[in-house]
Amino acid sequence: MGFNIVLIEPEIPTNTGNIGRLSLASGSKLHLVKPFGFELSDKRVKRAGLDYWKHISLFIYENIDDFFLKNKGEHFAFLSSHGTQDYCSIDYKDDMFLIFGKESVGLPKDIVEENSNLVYNIPLYSTHIRSLNLANAVGIVVYEGIRNINAH
Repeated sequence: MGFNIVLIEPEIPTNTGNIGRLSLASGSKLHLVKPFGFELSDKRVKRAGLDYWKHISLFIYENIDDFFLKNKGEHFAFLSSHGTQDYCSIDYKDDMFLIFGKESVGLPKDIVEENSNLVYNIPLYSTHIRSLNLANAVGIVVYEGIRNINAH
């Protein structure tokens, strides 16, 4: 049981550290796509991930093309505030790739357009915010996936 959590160009070290801890807790793998907005050696990444960081199943890619080339043919779901489908409707499968964009702008527009049938969102019930914190969004989607798979 577990997923492949993908962060494309993460910018905030504490989010990445928290998501790393979440990946370990959920039995998932963490995939990080460069460029990063920080160094992986940043003490904020380690502090957020606590002493768990050394146990995380971590994969690093030089760029988006490298990621897609190495994971061609896998089962993907893209998460974006621009998605038109609710994250609860994802066809969750063990080892699928849950792909999230960077904190400031989300997923690249071309990826959203090219994969529009696989782009999902987390509903927001206030007009006063644009999106959720990345670490919170990943937690919501990963644990809904676990709940969904365990229910079948």
